[in-house]
Amino acid sequence: MAYDADVIVIGAGLAGLAATAELVDAGRKVILLDQEPEQSIGGQAHWSFGGLFFVDSPEQRRMRIRDSHDLALQDWMGTAAFDRDEDHWPRKWAEAYVDFAAGEKRAWLHGQGVRFFPVVGWAERGGYDANGHGNSVPRFHITWGTGPGLVAPFERRIREGVARGLVQLKFRHRVTGLSRSAGAVDTVSGEILEPSDIERGQASSRTATGSFELSAQAVIVTSGGIGGNHDLIRANWPKRLGQPPAKMLSGVPAHVDGLMLGIAEKAGARLINRDRMWHYTEGIENWNPIWSKHGIRILPGPSSLWLDARGNRLPVPLFPGFDTLGTLEHIMQTGYDHTWFVLDQKIIGKEFALSGSEQNPDLTGKSVRDVIGRARADVPGPVKAFMDHGIDFVVEKDLGALVRGMNALTEEPLIDEAHLRRTLTARDREITNPFTKDLQVTAIRGARNYLGDKLIRTATPHRMLDPKAGPLIAVRLNILTRKTLGGLETDLSSRVLTEGGDPLPGLYAAGEAAGFGGGGVHGYRSLEGTFLGGCLFSGRTAGRAAARAVA
Repeated sequence: MAYDADVIVIGAGLAGLAATAELVDAGRKVILLDQEPEQSIGGQAHWSFGGLFFVDSPEQRRMRIRDSHDLALQDWMGTAAFDRDEDHWPRKWAEAYVDFAAGEKRAWLHGQGVRFFPVVGWAERGGYDANGHGNSVPRFHITWGTGPGLVAPFERRIREGVARGLVQLKFRHRVTGLSRSAGAVDTVSGEILEPSDIERGQASSRTATGSFELSAQAVIVTSGGIGGNHDLIRANWPKRLGQPPAKMLSGVPAHVDGLMLGIAEKAGARLINRDRMWHYTEGIENWNPIWSKHGIRILPGPSSLWLDARGNRLPVPLFPGFDTLGTLEHIMQTGYDHTWFVLDQKIIGKEFALSGSEQNPDLTGKSVRDVIGRARADVPGPVKAFMDHGIDFVVEKDLGALVRGMNALTEEPLIDEAHLRRTLTARDREITNPFTKDLQVTAIRGARNYLGDKLIRTATPHRMLDPKAGPLIAVRLNILTRKTLGGLETDLSSRVLTEGGDPLPGLYAAGEAAGFGGGGVHGYRSLEGTFLGGCLFSGRTAGRAAARAVA
Protein backbone atom coordinates (compact mmCIF):
# COMPACT_ATOMS: atom_id res chain seq x y z
CA MET A 1 0.00 0.00 0.00
CA ALA A 2 1.29 3.48 -0.84
CA TYR A 3 1.06 5.59 2.31
CA ASP A 4 0.67 9.36 2.43
CA ALA A 5 3.05 9.54 5.42
CA ASP A 6 4.73 7.34 7.99
CA VAL A 7 2.52 8.62 10.81
CA ILE A 8 -0.64 10.72 11.07
CA VAL A 9 -1.07 12.78 14.25
CA ILE A 10 -4.62 13.94 15.03
CA GLY A 11 -4.59 17.11 17.11
CA ALA A 12 -2.13 20.01 17.15
CA GLY A 13 -2.20 20.65 20.89
CA LEU A 14 0.83 20.20 23.13
CA ALA A 15 0.72 16.39 23.09
CA GLY A 16 0.43 16.36 19.30
CA LEU A 17 3.31 18.79 18.94
CA ALA A 18 5.48 16.75 21.29
CA ALA A 19 4.73 13.53 19.40
CA THR A 20 5.36 15.15 16.01
CA ALA A 21 8.63 16.70 17.20
CA GLU A 22 9.92 13.28 18.24
CA LEU A 23 8.92 11.79 14.89
CA VAL A 24 10.76 14.60 13.10
CA ASP A 25 13.89 13.90 15.17
CA ALA A 26 13.64 10.28 14.05
CA GLY A 27 13.38 11.33 10.41
CA ARG A 28 9.81 10.12 9.93
CA LYS A 29 7.30 11.76 7.60
CA VAL A 30 4.26 13.10 9.46
CA ILE A 31 0.88 14.58 8.63
CA LEU A 32 -0.42 16.72 11.51
CA LEU A 33 -4.21 17.27 11.38
CA ASP A 34 -6.39 19.66 13.33
CA GLN A 35 -9.97 20.86 12.84
CA GLU A 36 -9.13 24.40 13.97
CA PRO A 37 -7.29 27.09 11.97
CA GLU A 38 -3.50 27.31 12.08
CA GLN A 39 -3.63 30.27 14.46
CA SER A 40 -4.88 27.85 17.14
CA ILE A 41 -1.75 25.67 17.08
CA GLY A 42 -0.79 24.62 20.59
CA GLY A 43 -4.41 24.07 21.63
CA GLN A 44 -5.30 24.56 25.28
CA ALA A 45 -1.67 24.74 26.36
CA HIS A 46 -1.51 28.22 24.83
CA TRP A 47 -4.13 29.46 27.31
CA SER A 48 -2.56 27.82 30.33
CA PHE A 49 -0.63 29.29 33.24
CA GLY A 50 2.23 26.99 32.25
CA GLY A 51 2.36 25.12 35.55
CA LEU A 52 4.63 22.07 35.67
CA PHE A 53 5.16 19.44 38.36
CA PHE A 54 8.85 18.83 39.17
CA VAL A 55 10.36 16.85 42.00
CA ASP A 56 13.52 18.00 43.84
CA SER A 57 14.18 20.78 41.33
CA PRO A 58 16.81 23.52 41.67
CA GLU A 59 13.93 25.99 42.19
CA GLN A 60 12.63 23.91 45.10
CA ARG A 61 16.05 23.58 46.69
CA ARG A 62 16.62 27.33 46.45
CA MET A 63 13.30 27.83 48.27
CA ARG A 64 14.46 25.40 51.01
CA ILE A 65 11.96 22.75 49.96
CA ARG A 66 13.02 19.17 50.66
CA ASP A 67 11.39 16.93 48.08
CA SER A 68 12.11 13.41 46.90
CA HIS A 69 10.93 10.78 44.44
CA ASP A 70 9.51 8.67 47.27
CA LEU A 71 7.56 11.58 48.77
CA ALA A 72 6.16 12.55 45.37
CA LEU A 73 5.12 8.97 44.61
CA GLN A 74 3.47 8.73 48.04
CA ASP A 75 1.54 11.92 47.30
CA TRP A 76 0.58 10.76 43.80
CA MET A 77 -0.72 7.38 44.91
CA GLY A 78 -2.56 8.85 47.89
CA THR A 79 -4.18 11.38 45.59
CA ALA A 80 -4.98 9.01 42.72
CA ALA A 81 -6.55 6.37 45.02
CA PHE A 82 -6.43 3.75 42.26
CA ASP A 83 -9.03 1.08 43.04
CA ARG A 84 -10.23 -0.45 39.76
CA ASP A 85 -9.13 -3.33 37.57
CA GLU A 86 -8.85 -0.72 34.79
CA ASP A 87 -6.18 1.08 36.82
CA HIS A 88 -3.42 -1.40 35.88
CA TRP A 89 -1.91 0.77 33.13
CA PRO A 90 -2.77 4.14 34.75
CA ARG A 91 -0.84 3.02 37.84
CA LYS A 92 2.19 2.06 35.75
CA TRP A 93 2.00 5.39 33.92
CA ALA A 94 1.86 7.18 37.29
CA GLU A 95 5.04 5.46 38.43
CA ALA A 96 6.73 6.28 35.12
CA TYR A 97 5.61 9.90 35.25
CA VAL A 98 6.93 10.48 38.76
CA ASP A 99 10.23 8.95 37.61
CA PHE A 100 10.20 11.45 34.71
CA ALA A 101 9.31 14.43 36.94
CA ALA A 102 12.06 13.53 39.40
CA GLY A 103 14.51 12.73 36.61
CA GLU A 104 15.08 14.10 33.12
CA LYS A 105 11.95 16.21 32.67
CA ARG A 106 13.40 19.54 33.76
CA ALA A 107 16.72 19.05 32.00
CA TRP A 108 14.92 17.96 28.81
CA LEU A 109 12.81 21.14 28.79
CA HIS A 110 15.68 23.35 29.89
CA GLY A 111 17.72 22.04 26.97
CA GLN A 112 15.01 23.36 24.62
CA GLY A 113 15.16 26.82 26.14
CA VAL A 114 12.28 26.58 28.63
CA ARG A 115 12.87 28.53 31.84
CA PHE A 116 10.93 28.78 35.10
CA PHE A 117 9.76 31.44 37.55
CA PRO A 118 11.93 31.14 40.68
CA VAL A 119 9.11 30.94 43.25
CA VAL A 120 7.48 27.48 43.40
CA GLY A 121 3.72 27.39 44.00
CA TRP A 122 1.94 25.12 46.46
CA ALA A 123 -1.23 23.78 44.83
CA GLU A 124 -3.65 21.10 46.10
CA ARG A 125 -2.37 21.07 49.68
CA GLY A 126 -4.74 18.31 50.73
CA GLY A 127 -5.18 18.75 54.47
CA TYR A 128 -5.66 15.07 55.30
CA ASP A 129 -3.07 12.56 56.59
CA ALA A 130 0.34 11.78 55.07
CA ASN A 131 -1.07 9.01 52.87
CA GLY A 132 -4.03 11.05 51.65
CA HIS A 133 -4.64 13.57 48.88
CA GLY A 134 -2.39 16.50 48.21
CA ASN A 135 1.11 17.85 47.71
CA SER A 136 3.20 17.56 50.86
CA VAL A 137 5.46 20.31 49.52
CA PRO A 138 5.27 23.02 46.85
CA ARG A 139 5.84 21.56 43.36
CA PHE A 140 4.00 23.94 40.98
CA HIS A 141 6.65 25.50 38.71
CA ILE A 142 5.43 28.34 36.47
CA THR A 143 6.92 28.42 32.98
CA TRP A 144 8.58 31.75 32.19
CA GLY A 145 6.33 32.80 29.33
CA THR A 146 3.40 30.72 30.68
CA GLY A 147 1.64 28.43 28.19
CA PRO A 148 2.97 30.12 25.03
CA GLY A 149 6.48 29.81 26.41
CA LEU A 150 6.03 26.07 26.78
CA VAL A 151 4.45 25.61 23.35
CA ALA A 152 7.13 27.64 21.54
CA PRO A 153 10.03 25.13 21.43
CA PHE A 154 7.80 22.34 20.20
CA GLU A 155 6.19 24.52 17.56
CA ARG A 156 9.68 25.56 16.48
CA ARG A 157 10.68 21.91 16.07
CA ILE A 158 7.55 21.28 13.99
CA ARG A 159 8.25 24.27 11.75
CA GLU A 160 11.77 22.95 11.22
CA GLY A 161 10.21 19.64 10.22
CA VAL A 162 8.03 21.45 7.69
CA ALA A 163 11.10 23.16 6.26
CA ARG A 164 12.86 19.79 5.94
CA GLY A 165 9.91 18.30 4.10
CA LEU A 166 9.07 15.88 6.92
CA VAL A 167 5.84 17.48 8.19
CA GLN A 168 2.63 18.42 6.40
CA LEU A 169 0.35 20.70 8.40
CA LYS A 170 -3.31 20.16 7.53
CA PHE A 171 -5.52 22.49 9.53
CA ARG A 172 -9.31 22.65 9.07
CA HIS A 173 -9.30 18.86 8.66
CA ARG A 174 -11.98 17.38 10.91
CA VAL A 175 -11.64 13.64 11.47
CA THR A 176 -14.85 11.61 11.38
CA GLY A 177 -13.54 8.06 10.98
CA LEU A 178 -10.67 5.63 11.50
CA SER A 179 -10.45 2.44 9.47
CA ARG A 180 -8.18 -0.57 9.12
CA SER A 181 -6.32 -2.48 6.45
CA ALA A 182 -5.19 -6.01 7.26
CA GLY A 183 -6.24 -5.46 10.89
CA ALA A 184 -4.19 -2.31 11.51
CA VAL A 185 -5.56 1.22 11.85
CA ASP A 186 -3.97 3.04 8.92
CA THR A 187 -6.63 5.29 7.39
CA VAL A 188 -8.04 8.57 8.64
CA SER A 189 -11.04 10.16 6.93
CA GLY A 190 -13.11 13.25 7.48
CA GLU A 191 -14.26 16.67 6.33
CA ILE A 192 -12.30 19.64 5.06
CA LEU A 193 -13.78 22.73 6.70
CA GLU A 194 -13.93 26.13 5.06
CA PRO A 195 -11.03 28.49 5.84
CA SER A 196 -11.38 30.62 8.95
CA ASP A 197 -9.54 33.74 10.10
CA ILE A 198 -11.17 33.92 13.53
CA GLU A 199 -8.95 34.64 16.51
CA ARG A 200 -7.56 31.81 18.60
CA GLY A 201 -10.22 30.31 20.88
CA GLN A 202 -13.22 31.75 19.07
CA ALA A 203 -15.78 29.41 17.50
CA SER A 204 -14.81 28.48 13.95
CA SER A 205 -17.16 27.47 11.16
CA ARG A 206 -18.19 23.82 10.77
CA THR A 207 -19.15 24.25 7.10
CA ALA A 208 -17.52 21.47 5.07
CA THR A 209 -16.11 22.21 1.62
CA GLY A 210 -14.88 18.71 0.84
CA SER A 211 -13.69 15.43 2.27
CA PHE A 212 -10.35 13.71 2.76
CA GLU A 213 -8.87 10.26 3.27
CA LEU A 214 -5.25 9.84 4.32
CA SER A 215 -3.24 6.75 5.19
CA ALA A 216 -0.10 6.00 7.20
CA GLN A 217 1.56 3.10 8.94
CA ALA A 218 0.53 4.50 12.34
CA VAL A 219 -1.98 6.98 13.75
CA ILE A 220 -1.59 8.94 16.99
CA VAL A 221 -4.71 10.44 18.60
CA THR A 222 -3.96 13.63 20.57
CA SER A 223 -7.34 15.30 20.20
CA GLY A 224 -7.94 16.38 23.81
CA GLY A 225 -10.87 15.81 26.14
CA ILE A 226 -14.50 16.79 26.69
CA GLY A 227 -14.20 20.05 28.67
CA GLY A 228 -16.10 22.15 26.13
CA ASN A 229 -18.95 19.65 25.71
CA HIS A 230 -21.29 20.21 28.66
CA ASP A 231 -23.75 17.57 27.46
CA LEU A 232 -21.04 14.91 27.45
CA ILE A 233 -19.77 16.08 30.84
CA ARG A 234 -23.24 15.69 32.31
CA ALA A 235 -23.69 12.28 30.66
CA ASN A 236 -20.45 11.05 32.27
CA TRP A 237 -20.86 12.91 35.57
CA PRO A 238 -19.93 10.57 38.47
CA LYS A 239 -22.57 9.75 41.06
CA ARG A 240 -19.99 10.28 43.82
CA LEU A 241 -20.06 14.01 42.98
CA GLY A 242 -23.85 14.27 43.23
CA GLN A 243 -26.03 15.80 40.55
CA PRO A 244 -24.25 17.67 37.74
CA PRO A 245 -24.46 21.47 38.02
CA ALA A 246 -27.26 23.25 36.21
CA LYS A 247 -24.83 26.06 35.40
CA MET A 248 -21.22 25.55 34.36
CA LEU A 249 -18.63 27.88 32.91
CA SER A 250 -16.19 26.62 30.30
CA GLY A 251 -12.47 26.66 30.93
CA VAL A 252 -11.84 25.59 27.33
CA PRO A 253 -13.35 26.52 23.94
CA ALA A 254 -16.34 24.65 22.51
CA HIS A 255 -14.23 22.69 20.00
CA VAL A 256 -12.85 20.65 22.92
CA ASP A 257 -15.81 18.34 22.38
CA GLY A 258 -14.46 14.82 22.96
CA LEU A 259 -15.92 13.49 19.71
CA MET A 260 -12.63 11.88 18.68
CA LEU A 261 -12.84 9.61 21.72
CA GLY A 262 -16.04 8.07 20.36
CA ILE A 263 -14.51 7.73 16.89
CA ALA A 264 -11.55 5.83 18.32
CA GLU A 265 -13.85 3.66 20.43
CA LYS A 266 -15.89 2.80 17.33
CA ALA A 267 -12.64 1.71 15.63
CA GLY A 268 -12.00 -0.81 18.42
CA ALA A 269 -10.24 1.22 21.12
CA ARG A 270 -11.08 0.80 24.79
CA LEU A 271 -12.20 3.94 26.65
CA ILE A 272 -11.85 3.68 30.43
CA ASN A 273 -12.52 5.81 33.51
CA ARG A 274 -14.85 8.11 31.59
CA ASP A 275 -16.47 9.19 34.89
CA ARG A 276 -13.22 10.66 36.17
CA MET A 277 -12.95 14.36 35.47
CA TRP A 278 -11.43 17.55 36.85
CA HIS A 279 -13.47 20.71 37.25
CA TYR A 280 -12.65 23.80 39.28
CA THR A 281 -14.84 25.34 41.95
CA GLU A 282 -13.40 28.88 41.83
CA GLY A 283 -14.67 29.91 38.38
CA ILE A 284 -15.67 33.47 37.54
CA GLU A 285 -17.27 34.71 34.34
CA ASN A 286 -14.76 36.40 32.09
CA TRP A 287 -15.75 40.06 31.72
CA ASN A 288 -13.95 40.05 28.34
CA PRO A 289 -14.78 36.57 26.97
CA ILE A 290 -13.07 34.87 24.04
CA TRP A 291 -15.29 31.79 23.77
CA SER A 292 -18.83 30.92 24.85
CA LYS A 293 -19.36 30.69 28.63
CA HIS A 294 -15.71 31.62 29.06
CA GLY A 295 -14.68 31.22 32.68
CA ILE A 296 -11.45 32.07 34.49
CA ARG A 297 -10.20 30.25 37.56
CA ILE A 298 -9.04 32.13 40.61
CA LEU A 299 -5.78 30.74 41.97
CA PRO A 300 -6.35 31.65 45.62
CA GLY A 301 -4.08 31.91 48.60
CA PRO A 302 -5.38 30.34 51.82
CA SER A 303 -6.96 33.33 53.61
CA SER A 304 -10.33 33.95 51.92
CA LEU A 305 -13.33 32.78 53.89
CA TRP A 306 -15.09 30.15 51.75
CA LEU A 307 -18.85 30.09 52.22
CA ASP A 308 -21.60 27.99 50.69
CA ALA A 309 -24.59 29.58 48.99
CA ARG A 310 -26.28 30.17 52.37
CA GLY A 311 -23.24 31.77 53.98
CA ASN A 312 -21.94 28.79 55.97
CA ARG A 313 -18.22 28.08 56.04
CA LEU A 314 -17.12 25.03 54.10
CA PRO A 315 -15.94 22.17 56.35
CA VAL A 316 -12.32 21.38 57.20
CA PRO A 317 -10.08 20.99 55.18
CA LEU A 318 -11.94 22.58 52.27
CA PHE A 319 -9.96 25.80 52.35
CA PRO A 320 -8.91 27.73 49.22
CA GLY A 321 -6.29 25.73 47.32
CA PHE A 322 -6.53 22.51 49.33
CA ASP A 323 -8.81 19.94 47.66
CA THR A 324 -10.54 20.78 44.38
CA LEU A 325 -12.73 17.69 43.94
CA GLY A 326 -13.43 17.31 47.66
CA THR A 327 -14.82 20.85 47.53
CA LEU A 328 -16.80 20.06 44.37
CA GLU A 329 -18.36 17.02 46.02
CA HIS A 330 -19.40 19.09 49.04
CA ILE A 331 -20.83 21.89 46.92
CA MET A 332 -23.00 19.51 44.94
CA GLN A 333 -24.52 18.25 48.22
CA THR A 334 -25.69 21.74 49.19
CA GLY A 335 -28.34 22.00 46.51
CA TYR A 336 -26.70 25.02 44.89
CA ASP A 337 -24.09 25.41 42.15
CA HIS A 338 -22.31 28.46 43.54
CA THR A 339 -20.25 29.40 46.59
CA TRP A 340 -18.59 32.59 47.83
CA PHE A 341 -15.19 33.92 48.76
CA VAL A 342 -15.41 36.70 51.33
CA LEU A 343 -12.22 38.66 51.85
CA ASP A 344 -10.78 42.18 51.86
CA GLN A 345 -8.47 44.28 49.73
CA LYS A 346 -5.41 43.32 51.77
CA ILE A 347 -6.04 39.66 50.94
CA ILE A 348 -6.99 40.08 47.30
CA GLY A 349 -3.91 42.20 46.63
CA LYS A 350 -1.54 39.54 47.95
CA GLU A 351 -3.33 36.27 47.32
CA PHE A 352 -5.39 36.41 44.13
CA ALA A 353 -3.92 35.24 40.85
CA LEU A 354 -5.88 34.30 37.76
CA SER A 355 -5.22 31.21 35.69
CA GLY A 356 -4.38 31.67 32.04
CA SER A 357 -1.67 33.14 29.87
CA GLU A 358 -3.77 36.14 28.88
CA GLN A 359 -4.47 36.95 32.56
CA ASN A 360 -0.75 37.11 33.36
CA PRO A 361 0.76 39.46 30.78
CA ASP A 362 3.88 40.04 32.90
CA LEU A 363 4.81 36.35 33.06
CA THR A 364 3.60 35.63 29.52
CA GLY A 365 5.60 38.56 28.17
CA LYS A 366 8.66 37.54 30.22
CA SER A 367 8.90 41.01 31.74
CA VAL A 368 10.88 41.15 34.98
CA ARG A 369 9.92 44.80 35.34
CA ASP A 370 6.19 44.01 35.11
CA VAL A 371 6.49 41.10 37.55
CA ILE A 372 8.08 43.42 40.08
CA GLY A 373 5.36 45.97 39.35
CA ARG A 374 2.68 43.34 40.06
CA ALA A 375 4.28 42.52 43.41
CA ARG A 376 4.32 46.20 44.37
CA ALA A 377 0.74 46.96 43.25
CA ASP A 378 -2.08 47.16 45.78
CA VAL A 379 -4.07 44.86 43.46
CA PRO A 380 -2.64 43.27 40.27
CA GLY A 381 -4.06 44.84 37.09
CA PRO A 382 -5.92 41.77 35.75
CA VAL A 383 -7.52 41.19 39.17
CA LYS A 384 -8.45 44.86 39.46
CA ALA A 385 -10.15 44.60 36.04
CA PHE A 386 -12.41 41.86 37.41
CA MET A 387 -13.13 43.90 40.54
CA ASP A 388 -14.20 46.77 38.30
CA HIS A 389 -16.00 44.85 35.54
CA GLY A 390 -16.64 41.26 36.64
CA ILE A 391 -20.26 40.39 37.33
CA ASP A 392 -19.28 37.98 40.12
CA PHE A 393 -17.55 40.65 42.27
CA VAL A 394 -19.09 42.77 45.03
CA VAL A 395 -16.89 45.47 46.56
CA GLU A 396 -18.27 47.52 49.48
CA LYS A 397 -17.00 49.45 52.50
CA ASP A 398 -19.43 47.95 55.03
CA LEU A 399 -20.81 44.47 55.60
CA GLY A 400 -24.46 45.42 55.17
CA ALA A 401 -23.88 46.77 51.69
CA LEU A 402 -21.75 43.73 50.86
CA VAL A 403 -24.56 41.34 51.82
CA ARG A 404 -27.10 43.32 49.80
CA GLY A 405 -24.77 43.13 46.80
CA MET A 406 -24.31 39.37 47.26
CA ASN A 407 -28.03 38.74 47.45
CA ALA A 408 -28.58 40.84 44.33
CA LEU A 409 -26.48 38.33 42.34
CA THR A 410 -28.64 35.31 43.19
CA GLU A 411 -32.21 34.31 42.43
CA GLU A 412 -33.16 34.44 46.11
CA PRO A 413 -31.56 36.34 49.04
CA LEU A 414 -29.73 33.51 50.81
CA ILE A 415 -27.11 35.42 52.81
CA ASP A 416 -28.15 36.69 56.24
CA GLU A 417 -26.15 39.71 57.39
CA ALA A 418 -26.29 38.85 61.10
CA HIS A 419 -25.13 35.29 60.46
CA LEU A 420 -22.24 36.44 58.27
CA ARG A 421 -21.23 39.08 60.81
CA ARG A 422 -21.09 36.44 63.57
CA THR A 423 -18.97 34.21 61.33
CA LEU A 424 -16.50 36.96 60.50
CA THR A 425 -16.34 38.23 64.08
CA ALA A 426 -15.63 34.74 65.41
CA ARG A 427 -12.90 34.24 62.81
CA ASP A 428 -11.35 37.63 63.62
CA ARG A 429 -11.13 36.77 67.33
CA GLU A 430 -8.91 33.81 66.41
CA ILE A 431 -6.33 36.16 64.86
CA THR A 432 -5.37 37.74 68.19
CA ASN A 433 -2.97 34.94 69.20
CA PRO A 434 -0.32 33.02 67.23
CA PHE A 435 -2.20 29.85 68.17
CA THR A 436 -5.84 29.00 67.48
CA LYS A 437 -8.49 26.30 67.25
CA ASP A 438 -9.54 27.56 63.79
CA LEU A 439 -7.75 25.22 61.41
CA GLN A 440 -7.91 27.66 58.51
CA VAL A 441 -6.02 30.21 60.59
CA THR A 442 -3.55 27.47 61.49
CA ALA A 443 -3.16 26.72 57.77
CA ILE A 444 -2.55 30.40 57.02
CA ARG A 445 0.20 30.58 59.62
CA GLY A 446 1.63 27.32 58.32
CA ALA A 447 1.67 28.65 54.77
CA ARG A 448 3.70 31.65 55.88
CA ASN A 449 6.38 29.28 57.16
CA TYR A 450 7.12 28.65 53.47
CA LEU A 451 9.18 31.52 52.10
CA GLY A 452 7.42 31.56 48.71
CA ASP A 453 3.98 31.93 50.29
CA LYS A 454 5.18 34.55 52.74
CA LEU A 455 6.71 36.62 49.94
CA ILE A 456 3.91 36.65 47.34
CA ARG A 457 0.98 34.36 48.16
CA THR A 458 -0.23 34.68 51.77
CA ALA A 459 -1.31 37.89 53.49
CA THR A 460 -0.26 38.66 57.02
CA PRO A 461 -3.05 37.37 59.35
CA HIS A 462 -5.38 40.23 60.23
CA ARG A 463 -9.00 40.99 61.13
CA MET A 464 -11.23 41.13 58.04
CA LEU A 465 -13.65 43.54 59.71
CA ASP A 466 -10.83 46.01 60.38
CA PRO A 467 -11.65 49.02 58.15
CA LYS A 468 -7.93 49.49 57.46
CA ALA A 469 -7.92 46.20 55.54
CA GLY A 470 -10.96 47.14 53.43
CA PRO A 471 -12.95 47.46 51.39
CA LEU A 472 -14.70 44.14 51.86
CA ILE A 473 -15.03 41.91 48.81
CA ALA A 474 -17.31 39.00 47.95
CA VAL A 475 -16.77 36.84 44.89
CA ARG A 476 -19.45 34.49 43.56
CA LEU A 477 -17.75 31.27 42.48
CA ASN A 478 -19.04 28.97 39.75
CA ILE A 479 -18.19 25.44 38.59
CA LEU A 480 -15.65 25.67 35.77
CA THR A 481 -15.17 22.73 33.40
CA ARG A 482 -11.63 21.75 32.55
CA LYS A 483 -10.03 18.30 32.21
CA THR A 484 -10.93 14.73 31.30
CA LEU A 485 -9.07 12.36 33.63
CA GLY A 486 -10.12 9.14 31.87
CA GLY A 487 -9.46 8.28 28.25
CA LEU A 488 -8.18 5.74 25.76
CA GLU A 489 -6.37 2.91 27.54
CA THR A 490 -2.72 2.69 26.51
CA ASP A 491 0.28 0.60 27.51
CA LEU A 492 3.63 2.17 28.40
CA SER A 493 4.41 2.54 24.69
CA SER A 494 1.23 4.61 24.19
CA ARG A 495 -0.30 1.82 22.09
CA VAL A 496 -4.09 1.95 22.32
CA LEU A 497 -5.60 -1.24 23.74
CA THR A 498 -8.76 -3.10 22.80
CA GLU A 499 -11.46 -4.42 25.12
CA GLY A 500 -9.51 -7.67 25.27
CA GLY A 501 -6.41 -5.86 26.51
CA ASP A 502 -4.37 -6.33 23.34
CA PRO A 503 -2.78 -3.47 21.39
CA LEU A 504 -4.92 -2.21 18.52
CA PRO A 505 -2.37 -2.38 15.68
CA GLY A 506 -1.38 0.97 14.27
CA LEU A 507 -3.16 3.16 16.85
CA TYR A 508 -1.50 5.26 19.57
CA ALA A 509 -2.86 7.94 21.89
CA ALA A 510 -1.42 10.67 24.08
CA GLY A 511 -2.39 13.71 26.11
CA GLU A 512 -5.87 14.26 27.48
CA ALA A 513 -7.34 11.80 24.97
CA ALA A 514 -5.39 9.08 26.79
CA GLY A 515 -6.14 10.40 30.26
CA PHE A 516 -2.61 11.86 30.10
CA GLY A 517 -1.32 8.31 29.95
CA GLY A 518 -2.77 4.83 30.32
CA GLY A 519 -6.37 5.98 30.30
CA GLY A 520 -6.17 7.89 33.58
CA VAL A 521 -2.73 8.54 35.10
CA HIS A 522 -4.25 10.83 37.77
CA GLY A 523 -6.79 8.37 39.11
CA TYR A 524 -9.53 10.31 40.89
CA ARG A 525 -7.62 13.54 41.60
CA SER A 526 -4.74 15.61 40.33
CA LEU A 527 -1.78 17.13 42.16
CA GLU A 528 -1.83 20.04 39.66
CA GLY A 529 0.96 21.03 37.31
CA THR A 530 0.55 17.55 35.86
CA PHE A 531 -1.70 18.17 32.84
CA LEU A 532 0.83 19.94 30.62
CA GLY A 533 3.53 17.59 31.83
CA GLY A 534 1.29 14.62 31.11
CA CYS A 535 0.80 15.88 27.55
CA LEU A 536 4.55 16.25 27.10
CA PHE A 537 5.46 12.88 28.59
CA SER A 538 2.77 10.86 26.83
CA GLY A 539 3.24 12.77 23.56
CA ARG A 540 6.97 12.16 23.64
CA THR A 541 6.40 8.49 24.44
CA ALA A 542 3.88 8.06 21.62
CA GLY A 543 6.11 9.80 19.09
CA ARG A 544 9.13 7.71 19.96
CA ALA A 545 7.17 4.45 20.00
CA ALA A 546 5.51 5.15 16.64
CA ALA A 547 8.90 6.12 15.14
CA ARG A 548 10.30 2.74 16.15
CA ALA A 549 7.26 0.90 14.83
CA VAL A 550 7.41 2.40 11.35
CA ALA A 551 11.19 2.16 10.96
